[in-house]
Amino acid sequence: MRVNAPPLTGNVDPRASAWSLPALAVAVGAVGGADEVARSLPWRRLLWAAFAGALLWTVALALWDGASGLTRSPGSGADYLAALPSLDGLGGFLRTLVLETRSLPTHVQAHPPGMVVLLLAMREVGIASTGWIAALEHLAGAASVPAVLLVAREVGGERVARAAAPFIVFSPIAIAWSSGDAVFLGVGAWAVALLVLATGAGGRRADGMALAGGVLWALAAFLSYGIVLLGLVPLVVAWRRERLRVVALGTVPVIAAVGLAAAGGFWWFEGLAATREAYAHSVARVRPYPFFLVANLAAVAVVVGPAVWVGLARLRDRRIWWLAGAVLTAIAIADVSGLSKAEVERIWLPFLPWLVIAAGAALGAEASSRSRRVWLGAQVAWALLVQAVVLSPW
Repeated sequence: MRVNAPPLTGNVDPRASAWSLPALAVAVGAVGGADEVARSLPWRRLLWAAFAGALLWTVALALWDGASGLTRSPGSGADYLAALPSLDGLGGFLRTLVLETRSLPTHVQAHPPGMVVLLLAMREVGIASTGWIAALEHLAGAASVPAVLLVAREVGGERVARAAAPFIVFSPIAIAWSSGDAVFLGVGAWAVALLVLATGAGGRRADGMALAGGVLWALAAFLSYGIVLLGLVPLVVAWRRERLRVVALGTVPVIAAVGLAAAGGFWWFEGLAATREAYAHSVARVRPYPFFLVANLAAVAVVVGPAVWVGLARLRDRRIWWLAGAVLTAIAIADVSGLSKAEVERIWLPFLPWLVIAAGAALGAEASSRSRRVWLGAQVAWALLVQAVVLSPW
């Protein structure tokens, strides 16, 4: 079944070297000072610090396996870059994608054309290489952190957002940011953030943010089919606040993008159907549905870390529960669909940071400083353990 470290994809391969030292150093620094920084910095500076800290953390984790840890995924024959040599241009790719889906690399088969279109643009300016793609992936993953913090503040208040910040910045999910799905994570997070922020604004500002969020949703929908389920988050917030107009405005750019793509030769729903067919003929055919119905959820539990397990169990803030509940519902739908069997630590990456808010809300807002450091320590230690024991394809 090509799942050699169940429930995670990869191989059990315990390892450590001098390349492990940066991750260990960042982990120690996080436990020692992240909580104080999160509670004392002015809000805007905190957002920038969170981005920088998340970028440092993800790069340090990737370097556990040396420089190759940064570029292993984009350099894979199954990844998007492998499709570029056979492509002459954008028009031909869009017109033939549905018909030729099964002849393309695995990741191209499983997604709309957005990531390949991005790489074609990068090729035009001479930067379609594994190094540049790796940089894009890690930057996009880190860029999701300020977006998640903005939503945490908008929904739960600044105290909750500050308490959640260290857990969001130094999360074990950063292990999977060495993949194209980190780009989906970043775009999706900011799409959610703009729509949620629009529900708390008024007038033209609200409309402008809703439309901007819709533009990002359009981009996200052409990067990943499954990410559309993340729309449950702004939908629930808008419904609770009786601001469904925001969601309606946000759908306008999405509809326009689908129409423009269809005019260019790619119909989004035909692409989804072609992906489902390709998936049915892939390794998924030998991966039993009942097993992965459970194993997928176990993989999520592994990559979000112990503080999130306990945070969800202890969470009593109804505002955050609506947020977490929307994400858990999206994960449940994706799980039951059977369109993801294994690899969900990567595939469901756009859903996972929103669960981490629960850890901060439950464990950080009321707990003592020592208790917060203990739980953050558990998170970073767990991340280091998973990184050290499992050699993943990303």
